[in-house]
Amino acid sequence: MGAKTDRLCKLLGEILDLDHASALLGWDQQTYMPPGGAEARAQQLSTLSRLSHDKFVCDEFGAALQAAQAEVAGLPLENDDAALVRRTARDFNKQRRVPSEWVSEFSLETGRAHPIWEKARAEADFAQFKPALETIVRLKRDYAEFFQPYEHIYDPLIDDFEPGMPTRQVKEVFDVLRPQQVELVRATKERGRPVSDGPVRQAFDVEKQRQFGVEVITKLGYDFKRGRLDKAVHPFTTSFSLDDVRITTRYDAGFFNDAIFSTIHECGHALYEQGIAPGLERTSLATGTSMAIHESQSRMWENFVGRSRPFWVAFYPRLQGLFPDALGKVKLADFYRAVNKVEPSLIRVDADEATYNLHIMLRFELELELMSGTLAVKDLPEAWNTRMRDYLGITPPNDAKGVLQDVHWSFGGFGYFPTYAMGNLVAAQLWERINKDIPDLATQIERAEFGGLLTWLRENVHRHGARYYPVELLQRVTGQGLTPEPYLRYLRAKFGEVYELH
Repeated sequence: MGAKTDRLCKLLGEILDLDHASALLGWDQQTYMPPGGAEARAQQLSTLSRLSHDKFVCDEFGAALQAAQAEVAGLPLENDDAALVRRTARDFNKQRRVPSEWVSEFSLETGRAHPIWEKARAEADFAQFKPALETIVRLKRDYAEFFQPYEHIYDPLIDDFEPGMPTRQVKEVFDVLRPQQVELVRATKERGRPVSDGPVRQAFDVEKQRQFGVEVITKLGYDFKRGRLDKAVHPFTTSFSLDDVRITTRYDAGFFNDAIFSTIHECGHALYEQGIAPGLERTSLATGTSMAIHESQSRMWENFVGRSRPFWVAFYPRLQGLFPDALGKVKLADFYRAVNKVEPSLIRVDADEATYNLHIMLRFELELELMSGTLAVKDLPEAWNTRMRDYLGITPPNDAKGVLQDVHWSFGGFGYFPTYAMGNLVAAQLWERINKDIPDLATQIERAEFGGLLTWLRENVHRHGARYYPVELLQRVTGQGLTPEPYLRYLRAKFGEVYELH
């Protein structure tokens, strides 16, 4: 590493230390913090976020960045220094447009909003959360204005999670997906062999669910010496370093799918973070390159692996041993179909693969309207319920199962939701490449052998961290840009078999 880049890294390391301290406080807030600590925690997070921002956008850091840029000029992206400087410059140029006062206020208000959301969700009362959400929406609109001119007010927001992706492209992809996924759902209902999810809607002891989840993700490759599993209202993954990557999940004693697939999903995120090259630690590259790429990892492990027949060939005998009364007489074929039942559902994280993207499109459209000012926060529950009827044919019985179900708006994550759907597309593109490179992958999974798959992901995706932008990484690995066709092929093949449509 050159002297100028080394200087930049030292400054950057201190900033990332502050960011990771904030992340640790956020993790504690959602797991173990007593409710009475909410206001003090919001103040602490506000202070740390302001300090981090000020150190990042100050003249000293700008000068160090400029010097490092000159030092790495002409080097290829395969060079750590060149990749680091490029990514840092992007972040610097964007964040320098954001005033410290906004950063401090936004962190304070979102820190306050999270416990309010938790209580409102528990009591199914949107009115409690409305004032906090109105403040957050106002702040996110103000944030977008720092990046004028833009094609759409939503562009700066999604760019925070998916660098370089405009709102226009998201709309184009959704316009292709929507009619074909609606048609697939219709076909399963009208022409498919009926599927019962009775096997997964029984009594499942929570402690045994936790035990099974730990066994599964350990087999998948999650390193408990560098992470841990806890409970949270809404499952999430957070990283404080490459050697401290923590996941959370939640449990439903009457529905098996909830915990196991949330646990595998978060494990997918964690495997990505734990697999980044150690040499990138404490730099801008020591994280996933975008949320769509991150979600491709979690959705791949959750669905392409975890909901597959080979996976349950491997793990179903163990599950039957843990729950003999519930599953002892249930055949593998019936259990496999049960975990893949297509049915419009209220809760996004419980949704089957055929309907999941419809949940994302609903949220995307509401976010566009909130940001553009055509939808008021006070009208959000009614708008939510209307779209649920239009998209999925069901109406939430209360706000907890409707507009309050997701944590994202409480932390101001506008622009995040579309990346879940994009992650599904990326996962399918990677899956087709993986199966060409590992032709006996299904057989390996049947034997609960995941080393080949994880090694492939480590080599082609994980180790790079944020070295490449998402489009570059996808092109490098698959030879394609983002396209919905592999995902649609995957859905048709899978549910054609589950519902015997062929």
